[in-house]
Order: sequence, then structure tokens, then C-alpha cells
Amino acid sequence: MKLLGYLLITGGFLGGALTTVLETEDVSWTGFLIAIAVGVTGVAVVRLVTRRAARQEDTLAANIQNIRESLARVVENITALNREKESINPYDFRHRIDDLFPADLTTFAEAREAIGHIYGLQAYADVMSIFASGERYLNRVWSASADGYINECHTYLGKAQEQFTAAFEQLNALEAQSEQG
Repeated sequence: MKLLGYLLITGGFLGGALTTVLETEDVSWTGFLIAIAVGVTGVAVVRLVTRRAARQEDTLAANIQNIRESLARVVENITALNREKESINPYDFRHRIDDLFPADLTTFAEAREAIGHIYGLQAYADVMSIFASGERYLNRVWSASADGYINECHTYLGKAQEQFTAAFEQLNALEAQSEQG
């Protein structure tokens, strides 16, 4: 079905392009609008199929598990980094961040919509707001490291740890509420 959607998008695009170049003086608007409608239909089909796939129970369960595991590793790594911060050269924080966090942050970001599907949009907003703050603080640590500002590295590392820990606790609270209700 997704292939059909992509074929409709391609056909609509090519049909629209062909319609506009067949006549040099006047465009056949009827043909062009039909081609646009075919393309829009293709987009709708692809979005519908993608949304259905994202909502399948197995996919949601796997995504929530990925979210939980990646966020747990982020909390573990940020806690260890914060614990070791006094012994780390300020210019090395960015390298440690690049080594420890990208895979887990990407995994979390790719699976994040499962939070909204399972726990609701308000829960999604709550978790993502906290998570995004942690991510911003981690980016500040990286930037401060690039500039050699040790005090900023230490300050924002602590703030990032607080936010990521709070996001993990919020996710655990949602799971506990879900099991009770």
C-alpha cells in the first residue's frame, strides 16, 4: 500500500511536470490539477500507512522499550560524566559527549512518538519538555567545552543530569500509572 502511495506521488509529480511543458503558451490547468490531486492522494496514502504502522501494538511496545533503555543509558552516562567532571580537561567534555550520547539520543528521538500514542499527548509534552531541556544543557556543555569554559561545563552538566533524570522518572511514573489504571 505504501508503494502505491509513492507511485501516486511520483505519477502526480511527473504528470504535473509534463502538463506544464506540453504547451508553451497555455498550461492545461485541468490536467495539472488532476496531476496535483493524484500526488496529494499519494501523500495521504503514505501518511495513513505510516501512521497505522506506528500505532501497531508491537511497534509501540518496541519503541517504548527503546525509549526506556536509551534514556536509562543517557542518565547512567551523564551521572558518570558528572561524577568524573573534576578530573576531565574542559576541552575533552565535547569528545566524551560525542562518544557517549549520540546513539541513545537518536534512538530516543526516533521512537518518541510512541509516548503520545500510549500515554497521551499531555504525557508526551511533559516528557519531551524535560528531555529537550536536558538536551539543550548537554549542548551547552559541548559548546562550553569547545571554548574551554570549565565552570560552564560543570554547571550545565549538573543541569543536564537533573533534566534527563527527571525525564526518566516521568517516564517511569507514566508506566506505573498505566499499570495501575
